[in-house]
Amino acid sequence: MSDQPIRVMVVDDHPMWRDAVERDLQAAGFDVVGVAANGTEAIARFPAARPQVVVLDLQIPGPNGVEVTARVLEHDPSARVLILSASGEQADVLAAVKAGATGYLVKSASRQELLDAVRRVAAGDTVFTPGLAGLVLGEFRRMAEAPAETPPGEHLTERETEVLKMVAKGMSYKQIAERLVISHRTVQNHVQNTLRKLQMHNRVELTRWAIEQGLDGDG
Repeated sequence: MSDQPIRVMVVDDHPMWRDAVERDLQAAGFDVVGVAANGTEAIARFPAARPQVVVLDLQIPGPNGVEVTARVLEHDPSARVLILSASGEQADVLAAVKAGATGYLVKSASRQELLDAVRRVAAGDTVFTPGLAGLVLGEFRRMAEAPAETPPGEHLTERETEVLKMVAKGMSYKQIAERLVISHRTVQNHVQNTLRKLQMHNRVELTRWAIEQGLDGDG
């Protein structure tokens, strides 16, 4: 595991809130590599800052958080986006997830919940405020009723399929590594290879596809 601190960018148009989040992250040992007050700044500063995690408010001056999520992940698919928003509305949550966000916390979350979420998202996990996870999974299942447009996965290796099934069940990379007695990095490599083969960009898309294929069952 790398000894380097996790690189984080904070995007929020409220200066006091943005500064507080930045201080909390720095105090916990994270490397805050950039801050932005609006979507334009966030997109412009992202390439040079190279954050591993973007902590992003949805309701920011344009482009909004959903558009910023899509744009930064288009630039660097390995980055992770954690939404930190005042809104827990279903439409906002689902729009963010569909854009590629792998975490969504409401701003009533505690400082410790935020810090834990940044660590988990950086490690490749999906993290949602309690109550929102069920909503997101329900939407995946609803979308799964539509015809799948993604190429079939016959060309996945046996181990890649095994890892994919565990991802679909919501297991973290750490849990998968322990179950299969392999390293965390090996799990990440299997997931990255699977993403490439299926022409997908992030774990959210992968989870949706896996559920469509019924890989989250007990088979």
